[in-house]
Amino acid sequence: MNESLQIRTFKRAGHIEVICGSMFSGKTEELIRRIRRAQIAKQRVKVFKPRIDDRYSEFEIVSHSEQTFPSEVVIDASEIYEKSFEAEVIGIDEGQFFENNLVEVCQNLADSGKRVIVAGLDQDYKALPFDPMPQLLSIAEYITKTLAVCVICGAPANRTQRISTNSDQILVGAGNHYEARCRLHHIVNTDGNLPRGTDIKIGKEKENAE
Repeated sequence: MNESLQIRTFKRAGHIEVICGSMFSGKTEELIRRIRRAQIAKQRVKVFKPRIDDRYSEFEIVSHSEQTFPSEVVIDASEIYEKSFEAEVIGIDEGQFFENNLVEVCQNLADSGKRVIVAGLDQDYKALPFDPMPQLLSIAEYITKTLAVCVICGAPANRTQRISTNSDQILVGAGNHYEARCRLHHIVNTDGNLPRGTDIKIGKEKENAE
């Protein structure tokens, strides 16, 4: 009995990795670490950042610990797809600064067999979901939540405290505008008028209010 052997072939499966957390929690540092490891494995990599983020360097992603990696600046997420055909691993920094079409772009890249790594804030300074990061979290195969250190008490911090007077959701900045805070010491202040190093005693405030 002769039967032909059928060989099933599959294209390489892509996937999405999301690195999220507050400011100063090491998101970009972790992104750079993964991209460098991909390079060591002799994989073709490309890294992108939004044009709005020009705090430290125009053509590099830069962590707060001053680690750097060359990147390409794009205005819209659609450019990432157009410029990634030859890449095997795509890194995207500051995902929260892109429009919601970043989600579709990442889906299409992963569907085509690529590894997509996105780093970004999952919450804004009011501790509300920061689009499009929540949507990316829902479709990602791998999620890493990074934590900073609260400047008030030293506890693990997952929130970003704005200490300047600007109330726009998007305000590009670093230590001049933001601090890492834990849940207890994060103050939601829509006016943004918050002195640096302000401490709060939630239990005492509730007691006084009563």
